[in-house]
Order: sequence, then C-alpha cells, then structure tokens
Amino acid sequence: MRQAGLIAGAAVTALVAAGAITYAVAGDDGGGRTPSAESADAGFARDMAVHHQQAVEMSYIVRDRTKDEEVRRLAYDIAQTQANQRGMMIGWLDLWGLPKVSSQPPMTWMGMGDMASGKDGALMPGMATNTEMKKLGELSGKQAEVFFLQLMTDHHQGGVHMAQGCVDKCTVGVEKRLAQGMVDAQRSEIGLMADMLKERGAAPRS
Repeated sequence: MRQAGLIAGAAVTALVAAGAITYAVAGDDGGGRTPSAESADAGFARDMAVHHQQAVEMSYIVRDRTKDEEVRRLAYDIAQTQANQRGMMIGWLDLWGLPKVSSQPPMTWMGMGDMASGKDGALMPGMATNTEMKKLGELSGKQAEVFFLQLMTDHHQGGVHMAQGCVDKCTVGVEKRLAQGMVDAQRSEIGLMADMLKERGAAPRS
C-alpha cells in the first residue's frame, strides 16, 4: 500500500509539473508570440505526440507479454515519460489555439514530408508498422522482449532525429529544451537497450 501511495504521489507531482511547463510556454523566450500552424513548433508538437503514442502502446503491450522485471521496468518508464510529454505537447497546441492534425504530411516542418510513406501504419521514421504491432502482441517471454527492444530502438532512433529537428528549428524555448531532453534520454536508452539485447543473444535491427 505504501508503494502504491508513493507511485500515486509521484504521478500527481508529474502532472502538476507538466501543467506548469505547459502554461509557461505562453511567454517563454518568444515575447508572447504564438507559433503559426505551419511552424516547426506546432509541427513537432503534432508529430511527436503521435510518435509518442505508439511508444506508449508498445510499452503496455510488452508488459503483458513478459514477466522479466528489467524489461517491464523499462517499458513502464518509457510509457510514463512519453505519455507525460505527449500531454505537454497537446496542451501547447491547445494553448496556442492550433489544430492537432495537419493536411500536410508528417515531418513537413522538417522539410522531410516525403520521408515516410505511411505504409502499414508507419507514419514517421522509426514507427512500427501495424503488422509489427500485431506480432508484438502475439509473442511472449524472451521473443517478446527481443522484438520489443528492437522495435523501441528503431522508434527511439526516429524520435531522436525528430527531436533534434526541433532543437534546430523550434523557436519556443521550453519546447526546444524538452526536445533536447528527449535527444539525451532516448540516446541513453538506445545504449541500454543494445546491452539488454546482447544479454538475450540478439542485436538491434539496424
């Protein structure tokens, strides 16, 4: 019960912090200017919210497919972190009064609107296909662990590329800092997952 209380308290703290960061955006480093719908700030928020949602889904799938505590802990951390960040980005779009979807292809804000075909649900680089998501839900034990680690490594690589794009192109200070934090954290997790794959006699797919 005590552990559950600590987890609940941490969740409330994270939500309060997320709200504070979300509303801090309004006057952060931008002189009160609201980004346009076509800006890198809006494009990154929209696209990364979608990218993060799939990572959350993958993480919850694997937690039901293995009893390995190391993988389950990593999956939980990824799910909680990326769900929180996704909430911030959607909150910024609401705050700016901008649409959460765009008629332009994903990553147009990076000048890479033709980079991902969207074939079989892989809307952006690094995203798993619908077929891969289905396969993950059908595996169990070590096979599920390895496939999850491979999929999430690809996912993080795509996410790092996008986040670096925001670091380079976004104008809202707090969003640029969040993006840099994503770059640093996901690169660290890529290294961790490479070690975890090696322990299981496997390797990243690329």
